[in-house]
Amino acid sequence: MAKNTRGTVTAFSPFDARADAEALRKAMKGMGTDEETILKILTSRNNSQRQEIASAFKTLFGRDLVDDLKSELTGKFETLMVSLMRPTYIFDAHALKHAIKGAGTNEKVLTEILASRTPEEVRRIKQVYQQEYEASLEDKITGETSGHFQRLLVVLLQANRDPDGGVDEALVEQDAQVLFRAGELKWGTDEEKFITILGTRSVSHLRRVKCIRSVPAYFAETLYYSMKGAGTDDDTLIRVMVSRSEIDLLDIRQELRKNFAKSLHQMIQKDTSGDYRKALLLLCGGDDD
Repeated sequence: MAKNTRGTVTAFSPFDARADAEALRKAMKGMGTDEETILKILTSRNNSQRQEIASAFKTLFGRDLVDDLKSELTGKFETLMVSLMRPTYIFDAHALKHAIKGAGTNEKVLTEILASRTPEEVRRIKQVYQQEYEASLEDKITGETSGHFQRLLVVLLQANRDPDGGVDEALVEQDAQVLFRAGELKWGTDEEKFITILGTRSVSHLRRVKCIRSVPAYFAETLYYSMKGAGTDDDTLIRVMVSRSEIDLLDIRQELRKNFAKSLHQMIQKDTSGDYRKALLLLCGGDDD
């Protein structure tokens, strides 16, 4: 899933899964827990390396690394470390399940994940959701949403968005006219036209029609508002930091600095504390000031 192009977390080298597993076991064995060792290892290895560490941990000690982390850590720091240990697609599937569970649906999370992932990633998320929860993601989402929003999510779940590549200028012009006629020139809005175009055209194409924003700019705004004002929305902060750390967090940092005149590093420093803050700052990967 991660493209490792503009992420702050990349493959650690030289990597030794066995040595990391032993260091983590030592950090959690006996009286007291060495949180510093845990956060330094887990924030500096990429997701596939963390999975190798978990496998080595089970082989060496016959113990589940995530279970040990849950029993030794607490609060937001525990949530962050456990989130880092989830395989990428399971992480997304878990976030989607959480978004449609209980009273009220978190529409922002549904949109964020399904609209920002590639068609291949959406297909994998659907498979993993079925395996993990023995339920259809599409059925769950249609059961908890309605109207035009539901239809857009269903279109996105079909994972039929055009691949990014060369942009067909004639089609861009045609879609621009269709959207104009469906919106501006009509009493009311022809939502079906919007849903079809927004849900199936490539990202490059949609940006030419000027009807979507850049993904890093979207996540920069999401992070900014997760920490702005009274109280921090830690669920959002953790979800974005973990899911984008290997993909485009460097770009997100730049967009946040440009659009809000603050650095992500400074916001984390100000709005979080303790080992949770230390781990987030390591994932952040530096200050832009």
